[in-house]
Amino acid sequence: MSNKKLGKLDNVKLRDIWENEERDFSSWLIEPENLALLGGELGIDISFIEKEAGVGKFSLDILAKEANTNRNIIIENQLEITDHDHLGKIITYAAGHNASIVIWIFKDIREEHRQAVDWLNENTNEELSFFAVRVEAWKIDNSAPAPKFHIISRPNEWAKTVRKSSEGGSLGKTKLKQLDFWTNLKSYATGKEVTLFSRTPRSQHWYDVSIGSSEAHISLTVNTRDKIFSCELWINNNKDIFNFLKEQKEKIEKELDTSLVWKDENMIASRIIQRRPNSDLDSEEEMETYYDWFIERTIVFHKVFGKFLNDFKNES
Repeated sequence: MSNKKLGKLDNVKLRDIWENEERDFSSWLIEPENLALLGGELGIDISFIEKEAGVGKFSLDILAKEANTNRNIIIENQLEITDHDHLGKIITYAAGHNASIVIWIFKDIREEHRQAVDWLNENTNEELSFFAVRVEAWKIDNSAPAPKFHIISRPNEWAKTVRKSSEGGSLGKTKLKQLDFWTNLKSYATGKEVTLFSRTPRSQHWYDVSIGSSEAHISLTVNTRDKIFSCELWINNNKDIFNFLKEQKEKIEKELDTSLVWKDENMIASRIIQRRPNSDLDSEEEMETYYDWFIERTIVFHKVFGKFLNDFKNES
């Protein structure tokens, strides 16, 4: 029997850390590493735009965007139990900023408000997503408090997309196959206790994975026409990062144990790609092989590029 002493985990009152929602909590949350923490839990790459963004005579706590799509994100904070006032605010702010993603953060949620967020997710189209998120803080013995986000309600992207297809017939077979593939990949990864695949699957040819930086993310793609699957690092219009990584090309490719395609073709993004040819989305017998390849490559890309991105940050 081990005699190793274990620490005691204690819950910390939120107001002991962040006395004021706007001055303290919002100011803390907009720091890149904290938005990355929230985004990692939600499966969204969040880039900060503005704090106290105006909506008529009202002010939204945080206006942000999804880094790879530029879709607007609104974040409303409430370090108390949820109330009707804030439920009305998130709808008003979503309309005012044409938001695609709505994040409501709170200490605790009333059951009727959880049901309301669930109802919004069930009765809006796949372009609009509502997240209800509880924030907690914990410490071990005399350690510094550590924040923890818990998702209470989130969109069911698969149900929305299938409903749209059945109602409007606008979603083709390829889009449904893509959604099915990413959904099953995420479930397969969860079964293997791989936690990187937190993003909600969508009916598109790519699936993004956070790498803990607002400047870059991992993107997995399926090209059904050319039968090519890819795992790549997508860099959001930051040529300094791309050039820094390219200077380390030999080291990176050695650590990844593969050669890569380095593409810097436009002003929007740079890409560092590993391709898997002869990969057919219709090949049911190969599905687990494809899942294993994406999972293994994602883990290695996350480890290797995460390290080099940290090196870039420390040298900047």
